[in-house]
Amino acid sequence: MSDKKSSSFTRRKFLASSAAAMTAPTLASCVRSDNSAPANGHPAVTDAAPLEPETPVANTDHEYEIIHDWAQLPAEFSWQTTHNVAVDREGLVYVIHQGDASMPDHPSIFVFDKDGKYIRSFGNQFQGGGHGLDIREENGEEFMYVTGYKHLKTFAKLNLLGETVWQKYAPMESGLYAAGEDTNPQNEWGRDRFLPTNFAFLPDGSFYLADGYGSYYIHLYDQDGNWQSCFGGPGEGQGKFNLAHGLWVDDRPGREPSLVVTDRVHNTVQILTLDGEYIETLEGYGLPANVDTWNDLMVVPELVARVTLLDGNNNVVAHIGDDVARIGAEEEHLIRSDPSAWQSGKFVHPHDACFDADGNIFVAEWVATGRVSKLKRLS
Repeated sequence: MSDKKSSSFTRRKFLASSAAAMTAPTLASCVRSDNSAPANGHPAVTDAAPLEPETPVANTDHEYEIIHDWAQLPAEFSWQTTHNVAVDREGLVYVIHQGDASMPDHPSIFVFDKDGKYIRSFGNQFQGGGHGLDIREENGEEFMYVTGYKHLKTFAKLNLLGETVWQKYAPMESGLYAAGEDTNPQNEWGRDRFLPTNFAFLPDGSFYLADGYGSYYIHLYDQDGNWQSCFGGPGEGQGKFNLAHGLWVDDRPGREPSLVVTDRVHNTVQILTLDGEYIETLEGYGLPANVDTWNDLMVVPELVARVTLLDGNNNVVAHIGDDVARIGAEEEHLIRSDPSAWQSGKFVHPHDACFDADGNIFVAEWVATGRVSKLKRLS
Protein backbone atom coordinates (compact mmCIF):
# COMPACT_ATOMS: atom_id res chain seq x y z
CA MET A 1 0.00 0.00 0.00
CA SER A 2 1.43 3.34 -1.00
CA ASP A 3 1.98 5.95 1.69
CA LYS A 4 1.17 8.75 -0.70
CA LYS A 5 -2.42 9.39 -1.66
CA SER A 6 -3.47 9.76 -5.28
CA SER A 7 -3.33 13.36 -6.43
CA SER A 8 -6.89 13.10 -7.84
CA PHE A 9 -9.58 13.92 -5.28
CA THR A 10 -12.72 11.87 -4.91
CA ARG A 11 -15.67 14.24 -5.09
CA ARG A 12 -19.37 13.68 -4.70
CA LYS A 13 -22.11 16.26 -4.61
CA PHE A 14 -25.12 15.19 -2.61
CA LEU A 15 -28.06 16.37 -0.55
CA ALA A 16 -27.67 15.53 3.12
CA SER A 17 -30.54 13.40 4.42
CA SER A 18 -32.81 14.75 7.11
CA ALA A 19 -34.10 12.88 10.15
CA ALA A 20 -36.13 13.50 13.28
CA ALA A 21 -34.13 13.95 16.47
CA MET A 22 -34.48 11.40 19.24
CA THR A 23 -34.21 12.85 22.74
CA ALA A 24 -34.84 11.40 26.19
CA PRO A 25 -34.35 13.24 29.47
CA THR A 26 -32.35 11.15 31.71
CA LEU A 27 -29.03 14.07 36.78
CA ALA A 28 -24.81 14.86 38.04
CA SER A 29 -22.35 14.46 40.89
CA CYS A 30 -18.61 13.94 41.42
CA VAL A 31 -17.48 10.74 43.17
CA ARG A 32 -14.32 8.65 43.14
CA SER A 33 -14.14 6.32 40.13
CA ASP A 34 -13.49 2.61 40.11
CA ASN A 35 -10.33 1.14 38.59
CA SER A 36 -11.68 -1.07 35.84
CA ALA A 37 -9.89 -1.04 32.47
CA PRO A 38 -11.19 -1.52 28.94
CA ALA A 39 -10.60 -4.93 27.43
CA ASN A 40 -7.13 -5.27 25.87
CA GLY A 41 -6.28 -1.72 26.93
CA HIS A 42 -7.79 -0.23 23.76
CA PRO A 43 -10.56 2.31 23.21
CA ALA A 44 -13.95 0.63 23.05
CA VAL A 45 -15.20 0.72 19.47
CA THR A 46 -17.48 -2.31 19.25
CA ASP A 47 -20.10 -1.55 21.91
CA ALA A 48 -22.53 0.50 19.83
CA ALA A 49 -26.04 -0.84 19.44
CA PRO A 50 -26.89 -1.29 15.75
CA LEU A 51 -28.49 1.81 14.24
CA GLU A 52 -31.42 1.53 11.90
CA PRO A 53 -30.66 3.36 8.65
CA GLU A 54 -32.72 6.48 8.10
CA THR A 55 -34.82 6.92 4.95
CA PRO A 56 -33.09 9.72 3.03
CA VAL A 57 -35.11 12.88 2.47
CA ALA A 58 -33.73 15.71 0.36
CA ASN A 59 -32.91 18.76 2.47
CA THR A 60 -31.77 21.64 0.29
CA ASP A 61 -30.86 23.73 3.33
CA HIS A 62 -27.84 21.49 3.89
CA GLU A 63 -26.17 20.64 0.60
CA TYR A 64 -22.47 19.76 0.46
CA GLU A 65 -19.87 18.53 -1.97
CA ILE A 66 -17.75 15.87 -0.32
CA ILE A 67 -14.05 15.82 -1.24
CA HIS A 68 -12.29 12.77 0.14
CA ASP A 69 -8.51 12.75 0.63
CA TRP A 70 -8.66 16.52 0.44
CA ALA A 71 -5.34 17.07 2.25
CA GLN A 72 -2.26 15.85 0.38
CA LEU A 73 0.95 14.85 2.16
CA PRO A 74 4.40 15.15 0.58
CA ALA A 75 5.96 11.82 -0.37
CA GLU A 76 8.38 11.82 2.57
CA PHE A 77 5.49 11.54 5.04
CA SER A 78 2.81 8.92 5.57
CA TRP A 79 -0.74 8.99 6.91
CA GLN A 80 -0.81 7.31 10.30
CA THR A 81 -4.36 7.09 11.70
CA THR A 82 -5.80 10.61 11.64
CA HIS A 83 -7.56 11.72 14.82
CA ASN A 84 -8.56 15.40 15.06
CA VAL A 85 -8.81 18.50 12.91
CA ALA A 86 -8.95 22.26 13.62
CA VAL A 87 -8.99 25.50 11.58
CA ASP A 88 -7.25 28.79 12.44
CA ARG A 89 -8.57 32.28 11.61
CA GLU A 90 -6.58 32.36 8.35
CA GLY A 91 -8.31 29.20 7.20
CA LEU A 92 -5.30 26.91 7.64
CA VAL A 93 -6.30 23.37 8.59
CA TYR A 94 -4.41 21.43 11.29
CA VAL A 95 -4.59 17.64 11.46
CA ILE A 96 -3.19 15.45 14.24
CA HIS A 97 -2.31 11.81 13.74
CA GLN A 98 -2.17 9.18 16.41
CA GLY A 99 1.11 8.38 14.73
CA ASP A 100 3.40 5.37 14.79
CA ALA A 101 5.48 5.16 17.99
CA SER A 102 8.16 3.22 16.09
CA MET A 103 8.75 6.35 13.94
CA PRO A 104 9.69 8.93 16.63
CA ASP A 105 11.08 11.48 14.16
CA HIS A 106 7.92 11.60 12.04
CA PRO A 107 5.64 14.61 12.65
CA SER A 108 2.21 13.97 14.15
CA ILE A 109 0.67 17.38 13.30
CA PHE A 110 0.32 18.63 9.72
CA VAL A 111 -0.88 22.01 8.44
CA PHE A 112 -2.62 22.55 5.08
CA ASP A 113 -3.98 25.57 3.24
CA LYS A 114 -7.61 25.90 2.17
CA ASP A 115 -6.90 23.87 -0.97
CA GLY A 116 -5.30 20.97 0.91
CA LYS A 117 -1.73 21.95 0.05
CA TYR A 118 0.89 21.01 2.68
CA ILE A 119 2.31 24.01 4.58
CA ARG A 120 4.32 22.67 7.52
CA SER A 121 4.47 19.90 10.13
CA PHE A 122 5.73 19.31 13.67
CA GLY A 123 4.74 17.51 16.86
CA ASN A 124 6.88 14.37 16.76
CA GLN A 125 6.64 14.36 20.60
CA PHE A 126 3.05 13.15 20.19
CA GLN A 127 3.90 10.20 17.94
CA GLY A 128 2.13 7.02 18.95
CA GLY A 129 -0.49 8.77 21.06
CA GLY A 130 -1.57 12.00 19.36
CA HIS A 131 -5.26 12.60 19.91
CA GLY A 132 -7.04 15.91 20.64
CA LEU A 133 -6.37 19.16 18.78
CA ASP A 134 -8.07 22.54 19.22
CA ILE A 135 -7.14 26.13 18.32
CA ARG A 136 -8.05 29.07 20.55
CA GLU A 137 -7.46 32.81 20.19
CA GLU A 138 -6.13 34.50 23.33
CA ASN A 139 -5.51 38.26 23.41
CA GLY A 140 -5.20 38.39 19.64
CA GLU A 141 -2.84 35.39 19.32
CA GLU A 142 -3.85 31.87 18.43
CA PHE A 143 -2.66 28.79 20.28
CA MET A 144 -3.01 25.08 19.77
CA TYR A 145 -4.09 22.70 22.53
CA VAL A 146 -3.07 19.06 22.11
CA THR A 147 -3.67 15.83 24.03
CA GLY A 148 -1.62 12.65 23.96
CA TYR A 149 -2.95 9.34 25.25
CA LYS A 150 -1.60 5.73 25.30
CA HIS A 151 1.97 5.96 26.70
CA LEU A 152 2.09 9.80 26.54
CA LYS A 153 -0.67 10.74 29.03
CA THR A 154 -0.20 14.46 28.58
CA PHE A 155 -1.72 17.69 27.30
CA ALA A 156 0.03 20.79 26.05
CA LYS A 157 -0.35 24.32 24.75
CA LEU A 158 1.66 25.21 21.64
CA ASN A 159 1.86 28.18 19.32
CA LEU A 160 0.84 27.64 15.71
CA LEU A 161 4.43 26.91 14.69
CA GLY A 162 4.52 24.00 17.12
CA GLU A 163 6.60 25.61 19.88
CA THR A 164 5.57 24.48 23.38
CA VAL A 165 4.18 27.09 25.77
CA TRP A 166 3.54 24.56 28.55
CA GLN A 167 2.99 20.84 28.95
CA LYS A 168 1.09 19.08 31.76
CA TYR A 169 0.46 15.56 33.01
CA ALA A 170 -2.06 13.82 35.26
CA PRO A 171 -3.68 16.12 37.87
CA MET A 172 -2.70 14.16 40.98
CA GLU A 173 -4.40 16.74 43.22
CA SER A 174 -7.74 15.39 41.97
CA GLY A 175 -7.18 12.18 43.97
CA LEU A 176 -8.22 10.07 41.00
CA TYR A 177 -4.96 8.59 39.76
CA ALA A 178 -2.48 5.85 40.59
CA ALA A 179 0.88 6.82 42.07
CA GLY A 180 3.40 7.90 39.44
CA GLU A 181 0.81 8.52 36.76
CA ASP A 182 2.14 12.07 36.35
CA THR A 183 5.88 11.36 36.61
CA ASN A 184 6.23 7.95 34.99
CA PRO A 185 3.44 7.48 32.42
CA GLN A 186 3.13 4.02 30.92
CA ASN A 187 0.75 2.51 28.40
CA GLU A 188 -1.55 1.22 31.13
CA TRP A 189 -5.31 1.65 31.10
CA GLY A 190 -7.97 1.83 33.79
CA ARG A 191 -10.20 4.19 35.71
CA ASP A 192 -7.21 5.28 37.83
CA ARG A 193 -5.19 6.17 34.72
CA PHE A 194 -4.94 9.48 32.82
CA LEU A 195 -5.74 9.20 29.11
CA PRO A 196 -7.01 12.64 27.99
CA THR A 197 -8.96 13.08 24.80
CA ASN A 198 -10.44 16.54 24.09
CA PHE A 199 -10.85 20.15 25.28
CA ALA A 200 -13.61 22.75 25.58
CA PHE A 201 -12.98 26.44 26.30
CA LEU A 202 -14.62 29.15 28.38
CA PRO A 203 -14.51 32.89 27.60
CA ASP A 204 -12.25 33.70 30.58
CA GLY A 205 -9.49 31.45 29.23
CA SER A 206 -10.19 28.50 31.50
CA PHE A 207 -10.92 25.15 29.89
CA TYR A 208 -12.33 21.68 30.39
CA LEU A 209 -10.34 18.54 29.61
CA ALA A 210 -12.02 15.17 29.15
CA ASP A 211 -10.17 12.16 30.53
CA GLY A 212 -12.02 10.13 27.98
CA TYR A 213 -10.12 6.85 28.04
CA GLY A 214 -9.03 7.01 31.68
CA SER A 215 -11.14 8.09 34.66
CA TYR A 216 -14.11 9.32 32.56
CA TYR A 217 -13.94 12.55 34.58
CA ILE A 218 -14.00 16.05 33.12
CA HIS A 219 -11.37 18.34 34.62
CA LEU A 220 -11.56 22.13 34.84
CA TYR A 221 -8.30 24.12 34.48
CA ASP A 222 -7.55 27.82 34.67
CA GLN A 223 -6.04 29.71 31.73
CA ASP A 224 -2.50 28.69 32.77
CA GLY A 225 -3.28 25.00 32.89
CA ASN A 226 -3.66 24.76 36.69
CA TRP A 227 -6.18 22.17 37.86
CA GLN A 228 -9.29 23.54 39.59
CA SER A 229 -11.92 20.79 39.96
CA CYS A 230 -13.59 17.83 38.28
CA PHE A 231 -16.99 16.26 37.73
CA GLY A 232 -18.49 13.28 35.95
CA GLY A 233 -16.85 9.89 36.22
CA PRO A 234 -18.11 6.44 35.26
CA GLY A 235 -21.80 5.60 35.44
CA GLU A 236 -24.99 5.04 33.53
CA GLY A 237 -25.75 8.56 32.33
CA GLN A 238 -27.27 11.70 33.84
CA GLY A 239 -23.87 13.34 34.26
CA LYS A 240 -21.98 10.05 34.44
CA PHE A 241 -20.26 8.50 31.44
CA ASN A 242 -19.02 5.43 29.67
CA LEU A 243 -16.12 7.04 27.80
CA ALA A 244 -16.55 10.84 27.95
CA HIS A 245 -14.72 11.44 24.69
CA GLY A 246 -15.60 14.79 23.11
CA LEU A 247 -16.41 18.21 24.60
CA TRP A 248 -17.72 21.55 23.43
CA VAL A 249 -19.04 24.72 25.07
CA ASP A 250 -22.26 25.39 23.19
CA ASP A 251 -22.89 29.15 23.06
CA ARG A 252 -24.96 29.25 19.88
CA PRO A 253 -27.30 32.25 19.53
CA GLY A 254 -30.44 32.06 21.66
CA ARG A 255 -29.15 29.28 23.89
CA GLU A 256 -27.97 29.37 27.50
CA PRO A 257 -24.26 28.35 27.33
CA SER A 258 -23.85 24.67 28.18
CA LEU A 259 -21.25 21.90 28.04
CA VAL A 260 -21.83 19.21 25.44
CA VAL A 261 -20.24 15.80 26.13
CA THR A 262 -20.19 12.85 23.76
CA ASP A 263 -20.81 9.82 25.98
CA ARG A 264 -19.37 7.50 23.41
CA VAL A 265 -20.09 3.93 24.48
CA HIS A 266 -23.57 4.91 25.69
CA ASN A 267 -24.18 6.20 22.12
CA THR A 268 -25.52 9.48 23.50
CA VAL A 269 -24.70 13.16 23.72
CA GLN A 270 -25.18 14.68 27.18
CA ILE A 271 -25.88 18.35 27.84
CA LEU A 272 -24.61 19.77 31.17
CA THR A 273 -24.47 23.19 32.77
CA LEU A 274 -21.06 24.82 32.85
CA ASP A 275 -20.86 23.64 36.50
CA GLY A 276 -21.30 20.03 35.42
CA GLU A 277 -24.94 19.63 36.39
CA TYR A 278 -27.03 17.38 34.16
CA ILE A 279 -29.60 18.92 31.80
CA GLU A 280 -30.58 16.38 29.14
CA THR A 281 -29.49 13.48 26.95
CA LEU A 282 -29.68 13.27 23.15
CA GLU A 283 -30.02 9.69 21.95
CA GLY A 284 -29.77 7.86 18.64
CA TYR A 285 -26.01 8.10 17.92
CA GLY A 286 -23.41 5.51 16.99
CA LEU A 287 -20.27 6.08 19.10
CA PRO A 288 -20.38 9.92 18.93
CA ALA A 289 -16.83 11.24 19.10
CA ASN A 290 -16.74 15.06 19.26
CA VAL A 291 -18.66 18.31 18.70
CA ASP A 292 -18.28 21.70 16.97
CA THR A 293 -20.68 24.57 16.23
CA TRP A 294 -21.14 27.23 13.56
CA ASN A 295 -23.96 29.77 13.59
CA ASP A 296 -26.95 27.76 14.79
CA LEU A 297 -25.61 24.37 13.64
CA MET A 298 -23.86 21.71 15.71
CA VAL A 299 -21.92 18.86 14.10
CA VAL A 300 -21.37 15.46 15.73
CA PRO A 301 -19.06 12.94 14.00
CA GLU A 302 -20.07 9.37 14.74
CA LEU A 303 -17.56 6.52 14.57
CA VAL A 304 -20.32 4.31 13.18
CA ALA A 305 -20.49 5.70 10.39
CA ARG A 306 -21.73 9.21 9.58
CA VAL A 307 -21.63 12.93 10.44
CA THR A 308 -24.78 14.41 12.00
CA LEU A 309 -25.97 18.04 11.92
CA LEU A 310 -28.29 19.51 14.55
CA ASP A 311 -30.12 22.84 14.54
CA GLY A 312 -30.30 25.44 17.31
CA ASN A 313 -32.92 23.39 19.15
CA ASN A 314 -30.74 20.25 18.94
CA ASN A 315 -33.03 18.63 16.40
CA VAL A 316 -31.23 16.46 13.85
CA VAL A 317 -31.49 18.12 10.44
CA ALA A 318 -29.07 15.98 8.42
CA HIS A 319 -26.99 12.81 8.37
CA ILE A 320 -24.01 13.25 6.01
CA GLY A 321 -22.07 10.44 4.36
CA ASP A 322 -24.25 7.92 6.19
CA ASP A 323 -23.01 4.33 5.78
CA VAL A 324 -24.68 2.93 8.90
CA ALA A 325 -26.55 0.27 6.94
CA ARG A 326 -23.30 -1.20 5.60
CA ILE A 327 -20.83 -0.51 8.40
CA GLY A 328 -21.98 -1.57 11.85
CA ALA A 329 -19.87 -1.69 14.99
CA GLU A 330 -18.35 -5.06 14.08
CA GLU A 331 -17.75 -4.34 10.38
CA GLU A 332 -16.05 -0.99 10.89
CA HIS A 333 -13.29 -2.56 12.95
CA LEU A 334 -12.27 -4.49 9.83
CA ILE A 335 -13.08 -2.02 7.09
CA ARG A 336 -11.13 0.84 8.69
CA SER A 337 -7.94 -0.98 7.61
CA ASP A 338 -9.16 -1.72 4.09
CA PRO A 339 -9.40 1.42 1.89
CA SER A 340 -10.47 -0.69 -1.08
CA ALA A 341 -13.79 -1.25 0.70
CA TRP A 342 -14.54 2.45 1.24
CA GLN A 343 -17.23 4.03 -0.91
CA SER A 344 -17.24 7.51 -2.40
CA GLY A 345 -19.59 9.85 -0.58
CA LYS A 346 -19.69 7.60 2.49
CA PHE A 347 -17.83 7.76 5.79
CA VAL A 348 -16.23 4.83 7.58
CA HIS A 349 -15.12 6.03 11.02
CA PRO A 350 -15.44 9.83 11.63
CA HIS A 351 -13.48 10.75 14.76
CA ASP A 352 -13.58 14.55 14.57
CA ALA A 353 -15.26 17.27 12.54
CA CYS A 354 -14.96 21.04 12.60
CA PHE A 355 -16.38 24.02 10.74
CA ASP A 356 -14.39 26.75 9.03
CA ALA A 357 -15.54 30.38 8.93
CA ASP A 358 -17.67 29.74 5.83
CA GLY A 359 -19.51 26.73 7.22
CA ASN A 360 -17.51 24.11 5.34
CA ILE A 361 -16.83 21.01 7.43
CA PHE A 362 -13.55 19.10 7.72
CA VAL A 363 -13.78 15.47 8.84
CA ALA A 364 -10.88 13.38 10.18
CA GLU A 365 -11.48 9.63 10.25
CA TRP A 366 -9.83 7.15 12.59
CA VAL A 367 -8.71 4.79 9.86
CA ALA A 368 -5.35 3.09 9.53
CA THR A 369 -4.14 4.99 6.47
CA GLY A 370 -5.70 8.27 7.59
CA ARG A 371 -8.34 10.24 5.74
CA VAL A 372 -9.35 13.90 5.87
CA SER A 373 -12.42 14.93 3.86
CA LYS A 374 -13.82 18.38 3.13
CA LEU A 375 -17.56 18.94 3.06
CA LYS A 376 -17.83 22.00 0.87
CA ARG A 377 -20.98 23.89 1.80
CA LEU A 378 -23.20 24.58 -1.22
CA SER A 379 -26.38 25.68 0.57
